Amino acid sequence: MLIIDTRDSESLDKALKKYKKKFEKAGILKQLKSRQAFTKPSVRRRGEILKAVYRDEVTRQMEAQ
Repeated sequence: MLIIDTRDSESLDKALKKYKKKFEKAGILKQLKSRQAFTKPSVRRRGEILKAVYRDEVTRQMEAQ
Protein backbone atom coordinates (compact mmCIF):
# COMPACT_ATOMS: atom_id res chain seq x y z
CA MET A 1 0.00 0.00 0.00
CA LEU A 2 1.33 3.39 -0.97
CA ILE A 3 1.10 6.18 1.57
CA ILE A 4 1.56 9.77 0.47
CA ASP A 5 2.34 12.46 3.02
CA THR A 6 0.68 15.73 2.07
CA ARG A 7 0.52 19.11 3.70
CA ASP A 8 -2.76 20.85 4.40
CA SER A 9 -1.94 23.62 1.94
CA GLU A 10 -1.01 21.18 -0.85
CA SER A 11 -3.39 20.91 -3.78
CA LEU A 12 -4.97 17.69 -4.95
CA ASP A 13 -3.03 17.88 -8.23
CA LYS A 14 0.30 17.87 -6.41
CA ALA A 15 -0.80 14.96 -4.24
CA LEU A 16 -1.85 12.97 -7.32
CA LYS A 17 1.45 13.77 -9.00
CA LYS A 18 3.33 12.48 -5.94
CA TYR A 19 1.20 9.34 -5.90
CA LYS A 20 1.79 8.62 -9.59
CA LYS A 21 5.53 9.10 -9.17
CA LYS A 22 5.65 6.78 -6.16
CA PHE A 23 3.45 4.25 -7.99
CA GLU A 24 5.81 4.12 -10.98
CA LYS A 25 8.89 3.96 -8.77
CA ALA A 26 7.45 1.02 -6.84
CA GLY A 27 6.91 -0.89 -10.10
CA ILE A 28 3.45 -2.09 -9.17
CA LEU A 29 1.97 -1.92 -12.66
CA LYS A 30 5.03 -3.56 -14.20
CA GLN A 31 4.81 -6.39 -11.68
CA LEU A 32 1.09 -6.83 -12.34
CA LYS A 33 1.63 -7.10 -16.09
CA SER A 34 4.44 -9.59 -15.68
CA ARG A 35 2.29 -11.81 -13.46
CA GLN A 36 -0.66 -11.92 -15.86
CA ALA A 37 0.98 -14.53 -18.06
CA PHE A 38 3.88 -16.88 -17.53
CA THR A 39 7.02 -16.14 -19.50
CA LYS A 40 9.63 -18.79 -19.96
CA PRO A 41 13.02 -18.05 -18.41
CA SER A 42 14.69 -18.24 -21.82
CA VAL A 43 12.33 -15.60 -23.22
CA ARG A 44 12.90 -13.39 -20.18
CA ARG A 45 16.69 -13.70 -20.55
CA ARG A 46 16.49 -12.90 -24.26
CA GLY A 47 14.49 -9.76 -23.50
CA GLU A 48 17.03 -8.67 -20.91
CA ILE A 49 19.88 -9.22 -23.36
CA LEU A 50 18.09 -7.24 -26.09
CA LYS A 51 17.48 -4.37 -23.65
CA ALA A 52 21.15 -4.38 -22.66
CA VAL A 53 22.26 -4.29 -26.30
CA TYR A 54 19.89 -1.40 -27.00
CA ARG A 55 21.16 0.51 -23.95
CA ASP A 56 24.76 0.00 -25.08
CA GLU A 57 23.98 1.30 -28.57
CA VAL A 58 22.26 4.38 -27.16
CA THR A 59 25.14 5.16 -24.79
CA ARG A 60 27.65 4.76 -27.62
CA GLN A 61 25.66 7.17 -29.77
CA MET A 62 25.50 9.67 -26.92
CA GLU A 63 29.26 9.43 -26.37
CA ALA A 64 29.93 9.87 -30.10
CA GLN A 65 28.07 13.18 -30.16
